[in-house]
Amino acid sequence: MAKTTTDHEKIRHWAEQHGGKPAVVRSTHGEGKARRTGVGLLRLMFPKARQSDHDELEEIGWDEFFRQFDDSQLALLYEEGSNFNKLIGRDTAEKRAHGDHKASRH
Repeated sequence: MAKTTTDHEKIRHWAEQHGGKPAVVRSTHGEGKARRTGVGLLRLMFPKARQSDHDELEEIGWDEFFRQFDDSQLALLYEEGSNFNKLIGRDTAEKRAHGDHKASRH
């Protein structure tokens, strides 16, 4: 069963426990682009995972990750026993917590 959190320590602990690192999508990160989108599109990458496709990702620091995470009002949807994770809007997380499992940002 997937869980949702916005707690920085919990997110960092879960990610590092699974070999995860904070990252951004490379094409959304960098001069010019960063001004429009903040740091860029956030992701958690798992370089040692068998089917990891992290060539398009660029590792960033946790401070930078969480600054953008909070500025974008995100929450982490994750599963304890796997690498499954998805960054979702906090408004979506709130709706899902109240039973609307089809809720998403548009």
